[in-house]
Amino acid sequence: MSGNRAVAYLKPGTVEVRTIDHPTLELQDGPGVAPENVGRKCRHGVILKVLATNICGSDQHMVRGRTTAPEGLVLGHEITGEIVERGPDVEALEVGDVVSVPFNIACGRCRNCKERKTGICLNVNPARPGAAYGYVDMGGWVGGQAEFVMVPYADFNLLRFPDPDAARAKLLDLTMLSDIFPTGFHGAVTSGAGVGSTVYVAGAGPVGLAAAASAQLLGAAVVIVGDLNAERLAQARSFGCETVDLTAGSLEDQIAQILGEPEVDAAVDAVGFEARAHGEDSPEAPATVLNALMGVTRAGGALGIPGLYVTDDPGGVDQDARAGTLKVRLGLGWAKSHRFTTGQCPVMQYHHALMKAILHEKVQIAKAVNATVIGLEDAPRGYAEFDQGASRKYVLDPHGALAGVRAI
Repeated sequence: MSGNRAVAYLKPGTVEVRTIDHPTLELQDGPGVAPENVGRKCRHGVILKVLATNICGSDQHMVRGRTTAPEGLVLGHEITGEIVERGPDVEALEVGDVVSVPFNIACGRCRNCKERKTGICLNVNPARPGAAYGYVDMGGWVGGQAEFVMVPYADFNLLRFPDPDAARAKLLDLTMLSDIFPTGFHGAVTSGAGVGSTVYVAGAGPVGLAAAASAQLLGAAVVIVGDLNAERLAQARSFGCETVDLTAGSLEDQIAQILGEPEVDAAVDAVGFEARAHGEDSPEAPATVLNALMGVTRAGGALGIPGLYVTDDPGGVDQDARAGTLKVRLGLGWAKSHRFTTGQCPVMQYHHALMKAILHEKVQIAKAVNATVIGLEDAPRGYAEFDQGASRKYVLDPHGALAGVRAI
């Protein structure tokens, strides 16, 4: 079989749908592939027909030119698909299974994987711990914004849906299991959100909205979402969140107006390194969110930080920012005995339970993030609109599997 339409990064601001080789169970050379990974045989892998694949804010960082992503890198780490071919070493999965793909690529064999720290697997990326599909410096595994994709270590990595027909009917919600739902949930859990807690989520993009929905699922009494984008704040209010408009006054004052005090029990940074200062038409100031969260989180509270921070940002506002060195008020966090959790979400710690919450209709994650289906060929438009602040989670539909599927 030859030919495989896929979304590729060309240059800052530009992606293109192009035809690449059909995947095989061997990692081939290509844009971004680590030289040490070329020729890596994956008898333990499968080939998926991609049923749904999503545009992520992390992809947008690359498309804006804020990373060292090479021309031609095939994008996409949020993947749900059907197995159409399996390697000879795959034992627990069958052709025809419908599965969710954690964006973390993990071998299941190393110390970190055995400790369920699958975001920092030691064996899948020669450059550093941790790997992902279609992402710069993450091992060069080909991305899944495509018609077909190869997934290694399939028995360990894949979450099989127990009923393929039921999964297809709820595919728009289940596709969020590959990244943003577990990532938002991880942010909420590590912030200490729980029954009766007050939670502030910085950022009303898809991950922030997923974190807010997760805090509600965990039993938070009040969830407050802050952003500079009025449309995204309206989306947060659509499922019961309180909101603060960061162009319209002090964060502390607005929280106090909602809660009667200017602090919360738990806080989530769903913005990351492209943060802007608070205020109208504010410049980029990458430490803004972290410092603001320490300011409004009670002493003894915690910060969940699923927002992406990088070690190499060509578009950083200064030399420090370009190296990922930020002016964080660590002394404030220390004085308040804050706990911080950073890094990739270990998706496998959460996705099975969240799958059951979706299948039993205990959460409406696709509605919360305003999931919007477009064709694979429309990916350039989806990237452009997302970059302009559209309050949507764009879901690509390479094979028409989402025709007629609605959010729960």
